Amino acid sequence: MGKDKDETAKVSKKDAARLEALAAAQTAPVDPGTYLDDLRLALTLADLMDQVTLSRFRADDLAVEAKADATPVSDADKRAEALAREQLERARPKDQVLGEEFGGTKKSKLLDIQAAGTRAWVIDPIDGTANYVHGVPVFASLIGLVADGRPAVGVVSAPAMGQRWFAAAGYGAWKGQGLDDARRLRVSKTKKLGEAFLSFSDLSGWEDQGRLPGFLRLTGDVDRTRAFGDFWSYMLLAEGVVDIATEPELAPHDMVAVAAVVMEAGGRFTDTKGKVTGPFGSDALATNGRLHDRVAPYLRKKAFTA
Repeated sequence: MGKDKDETAKVSKKDAARLEALAAAQTAPVDPGTYLDDLRLALTLADLMDQVTLSRFRADDLAVEAKADATPVSDADKRAEALAREQLERARPKDQVLGEEFGGTKKSKLLDIQAAGTRAWVIDPIDGTANYVHGVPVFASLIGLVADGRPAVGVVSAPAMGQRWFAAAGYGAWKGQGLDDARRLRVSKTKKLGEAFLSFSDLSGWEDQGRLPGFLRLTGDVDRTRAFGDFWSYMLLAEGVVDIATEPELAPHDMVAVAAVVMEAGGRFTDTKGKVTGPFGSDALATNGRLHDRVAPYLRKKAFTA
């Protein structure tokens, strides 16, 4: 694997400095109670959003349309995000709210907000909308908070699966419906790539970016692969069930909540080059930490090509 001059566009000096500051902020110690009230709020939002998404799941009159990028959006996506925004406006009026359906979730916007020292809630009302509209129960509401340069809170609620994962910086990562009914999560201790379990979403994104050869080599060099996809790959990683999860193109709303859970479970979450720490890049590589530096070289644009 030689050095790839065409991996991705270089970040600006301004953004590089911001990312460096964010990486440093994420290593700062934090008291377990710092974001506990925010976590309680996020869990309440998850309860409310679950009611919306479950009530419309497999509904005969579910309204679905295609967005500009050709991905689907349903009336449930819009209702759930609108409800979250209304609640946050009342409970946290000084905080920014970024959401997939009503705007603001570009990476540059998140970096601007963090540079200004403002807290930002980042919402994906239904992660796995394609599953949702086809009646597949693998979907979740993602509720994240970015504060003090870190993914401070994350709640991933999959009501049709009866599962929920949540975390707050310093407090740990947990699986359960609430603070009084949860078990703590820890990533795996797998050290050898040949013994690792890899989860991903699909192959098309890797192919579109010219990174499929390296990714396919990775699938051959690990012990086991499954395409659990979307949020579930990262939650299985946090549970210690799988060891590696990665996707070639993501937005902040896809990453903030899951990154909080992975990192608090003891895992590592970066961009696929392993350079941008946390959910501040344009793609994602999450591992148990022990395998991270072994995996990143496979995901370069020209890895294993002639």
